[in-house]
Amino acid sequence: MNLWLIPILPLLGFLINGLFGRRFSKPVVNVFAIGSVALSFAWAVKSLVGLSPLETKYVEHYFTWIQSGALNISIDFAVDRLTAVMLMVVTGVGLLIHIYSIGYMEHEGGYYRFFAYLNLFMFFMLVLVLAQNFLLLFVGWEGVGLCSYLLIGFYFLEQFATDAGNKAFIVNRIGDFGFALAVFLIVRQFGSLDFTRVFDAAKGMPNETGAGILTTISLLLLMGATGKSAQIPLYVWLPDAMAGPTPVSALIHAATMVTAGVYMTARSAALFTHAPIAMDTVAVIGLATAFFAATIGLAQTDIKKVFAYSTVSQLGYMFLGVGVGAFSAGIFHLMTHAFFKALLFLGAGAVIHGLHGEQDLRQMGGLFKHMRITAVTLLCASIAIAGFPFTSGFFSKDAILVAAYERAPWMYWVGVLTAGMTAFYVFRAWFLAFTGEYRGHAHPHESPLVMTGPLMLLAALSLGGGFINIPHWLEPMFAEKAENQTLAWLSAGVGVAGILIAYLFYVARPGLADSFSNAVGGLYKLVYNKYFVDEVYNATVVQPVVKGSRAILWRGFDAGFIDGIVNGIGARSRGIGGILRLLQSGNIRSYAAWIVLGSVIVLLAIGFAGGAQ
Repeated sequence: MNLWLIPILPLLGFLINGLFGRRFSKPVVNVFAIGSVALSFAWAVKSLVGLSPLETKYVEHYFTWIQSGALNISIDFAVDRLTAVMLMVVTGVGLLIHIYSIGYMEHEGGYYRFFAYLNLFMFFMLVLVLAQNFLLLFVGWEGVGLCSYLLIGFYFLEQFATDAGNKAFIVNRIGDFGFALAVFLIVRQFGSLDFTRVFDAAKGMPNETGAGILTTISLLLLMGATGKSAQIPLYVWLPDAMAGPTPVSALIHAATMVTAGVYMTARSAALFTHAPIAMDTVAVIGLATAFFAATIGLAQTDIKKVFAYSTVSQLGYMFLGVGVGAFSAGIFHLMTHAFFKALLFLGAGAVIHGLHGEQDLRQMGGLFKHMRITAVTLLCASIAIAGFPFTSGFFSKDAILVAAYERAPWMYWVGVLTAGMTAFYVFRAWFLAFTGEYRGHAHPHESPLVMTGPLMLLAALSLGGGFINIPHWLEPMFAEKAENQTLAWLSAGVGVAGILIAYLFYVARPGLADSFSNAVGGLYKLVYNKYFVDEVYNATVVQPVVKGSRAILWRGFDAGFIDGIVNGIGARSRGIGGILRLLQSGNIRSYAAWIVLGSVIVLLAIGFAGGAQ
């Protein structure tokens, strides 16, 4: 099937535009950037059709990468039903975002560089999902982290952008340290990194009742996932990642890269299901993140920040799903989330584009009459994420919540409350942007077809994507959870209630929102300032490391010890040289005197030596 063509095509787009794009016109850059991703999507579809019905995993071996004793690590790509879902999400949604970017980036500098980075990201993400062993997956894992750093800091002349890129890179390195340790432990325990060998061996092991080797491996993998997928405590990088261009937020920080942690956890289900402590930890972290991030989203005024915290929250739902054993439901929500969250970000980008860079919801209002397509498509995404009946979010989110109820009813109720908050803050953003009177100063306008076209396709997927029965498709890999229609409709009802409360606060009685925020005063300030988590991290982690590095590593070790040794040797050399310099005076009489003195010393030495004999 030549699976290697799927990632190689975007890599070629990166190389061509990266090396020669500066001399290309924008249409030529588009041909290579969008064309390479379109061909990758087409080849992925062709490959999956050729492998249908994909009852077993299909593996292609290319060459041996590392051979050390009994350890053999190969460059192998594989496709099973889980991979098939990820391939369609990455290449399909990725293609739409590439097309949208033509219009959004039309007047930006570094046009060719932007598309080169996007293509490189596609290459690494596809390597990640096609990899047949942990080390090759880790290559893709690190690669998408690099591309995220490059794209977040795309506006590198702006300090906020470079700071955000550095923050994302450093926070992810913390998580990736845990992932690397897990890889070492897997080699030690199983003698291989190949998925088939590792997972088959793990399935033959008993479930751990305590913190055994599988629990340790799983928790370390979770550490990596919390970084890449922005879960507590390593979620803080993702909201700041909105410093990059909006298509970056849609592609990397909504539809693909941040879901890598969920994918990796589902891929490693054989390890996690034998480590109940790790499974419970995944579920609790996911639920806590979903609730915590949703509360922050209630008070944000930057339209991209609202959707950023929404992304963190929805990723928490996915972790809740896989943590309670509903792996198919978690992957189902991963797919539907790619549809409606990419649409939310791209819709926000259309609003920002139409308002010439304005992102503050308080400077919007009444945009429906100026941007009807953007407004309607964003409405479709909003009702989908709110879990409105029969939209994509209704099917996937409620499948997770029903599974959570079977594990622990309290998880379900916290998830339902989170769903109500989600519906509220997403519709709060929509009402503030599109209803009422315009409060800004720009001249709003609708985006071109190259931007609205992808919005309309994603709107259709956001509404109807739930009818793509992913849990049934993944049934051969993961056991399905029983359904409870009563619980599902209850959750949907809470979502509708959240929409109605947002309508009451921001349309029917606009002053009610201000009155409520004033009434809760300190609590509102706490939520608006994101619980001051960044400030706490800065005070307890960042500044101690910076100050300690300066005091101990720089002044103490570098300047004091290393420079002291080097400078001391130099000073001694200069001192000795100063003495020896006196011998080279240039005075002939001085040289004659030294010769005479030297001769006397030699003769005396010979005399003493002779006398001693």
